Amino acid sequence: MKTKLITLLALTASLAVTTGCQHVQPWQRSTLADPVMQAGRDPLGTALGEHVYFSREAAAGGAGVGGGGCGCN
Repeated sequence: MKTKLITLLALTASLAVTTGCQHVQPWQRSTLADPVMQAGRDPLGTALGEHVYFSREAAAGGAGVGGGGCGCN
């Protein structure tokens, strides 16, 4: 039982360490800079998402410039 737990923990740790990192070559960066890859490329979709978020949270604002409303940005 203990060896299975150690094996499982080792496997989980190795997966966590080895995923998520990718080296991008300079000639591949133009693909990543394509407007299709940008999250806010659809203004209508962004506005709809913000409307839904603020309707759920019962608050407005907060998506723009930082500051607490006291004028001390």
